[in-house]
Amino acid sequence: MKKQSVSRYAGSFACLLLVLSGCTNNKSVEPISNMEKNEPAPVITVFSATSSSIRKAALFAAQSSSADAAAPKIKYNAGESPDFAKSHGWPVKDPAALPGSLLPRKRIVAYYGNPLSKKMGVLGEFPKDDMLRKLKGEVVAWQAADPATPVQPALHLIAVVAQGEPGKDGKYRMIMPDKIISQVYGWAKEAGALLFIDIQTGHDDIRSVLPRFEWILKNPDVHLGIDPEFNLIKSGKKPGTKIGSYDAADINYASAFLKDLVKKNNLPPKVFTVHRFTKGGVTNSRDIILRPEVQMVMHMDGWGAPWLKRNSYKEYIVSEPVQYTGFKLFYHNDTKKGDPLLKPREVLKLNPKPLYIQYQ
Repeated sequence: MKKQSVSRYAGSFACLLLVLSGCTNNKSVEPISNMEKNEPAPVITVFSATSSSIRKAALFAAQSSSADAAAPKIKYNAGESPDFAKSHGWPVKDPAALPGSLLPRKRIVAYYGNPLSKKMGVLGEFPKDDMLRKLKGEVVAWQAADPATPVQPALHLIAVVAQGEPGKDGKYRMIMPDKIISQVYGWAKEAGALLFIDIQTGHDDIRSVLPRFEWILKNPDVHLGIDPEFNLIKSGKKPGTKIGSYDAADINYASAFLKDLVKKNNLPPKVFTVHRFTKGGVTNSRDIILRPEVQMVMHMDGWGAPWLKRNSYKEYIVSEPVQYTGFKLFYHNDTKKGDPLLKPREVLKLNPKPLYIQYQ
């Protein structure tokens, strides 16, 4: 990386603008589908996790819920009470797991980011070998915390990056070149890890973007993630200035696409993660369709102090059950005010226990 600049939007919303090497201005460039081997890496405008004011407000909203009517015999932190989970429909009555299903027999521990940016997550923050070594260390820690559940490493690549400028097509997003995706897939194979393709649509439609990745998703060890925060086609707002959302209809489209892919290619079920840290991040969650070919993970994506993260998990994940749950840990944002990073044994006190763990 040769050059960086930081800009902020007016108002309470702020976003980080990272300019990668070779850039002559802060404009987004036309999304690239295929790239010749001798071409330079694309210039992308990269947003970090939504500004602290947005996420802090979203997480503080979790405090507003009323306490359980009956005090539990044991004092639980938010998100840990088995009675609260049971009262909201856990465990979920989901389709019987098909052969080759990863969940619930394994726990996935993933590193998130983009290799073209040191600011989007640990996947790109460190050189490849150092990053994979750190991931291996986290896998060992999670295995020690829960020896009964095998841990599966993964790399979670942001393959479509939301942009602060519209670009020539006005979509406010950039699609990573195939060669970047293939590169990270190679890293995953080297580490015995899964690959997740993560999509930030900007002003594009998931129905237009997702088919673009059939070539990589048809592999049995490649799975999908989508980020409602950066789906802003309905509001028309720029990424980073407002929190976006996905409706159950959008999620059902994506899961149906994965189901058809599984059947057509005789694949094991796909894991499908949906990031969430606000009430409005996913609308009509009760209408989400569960399919045997797709394992749905509602992934708590908020950052902050441990108590805020637990509250967010309780309000936006436990309170609206879908199928499986995930929990995100931020090496920098969770700890920047002096709070400790939650340890595996602490996260495993949550009820239900997350089966997808992501580090950024």
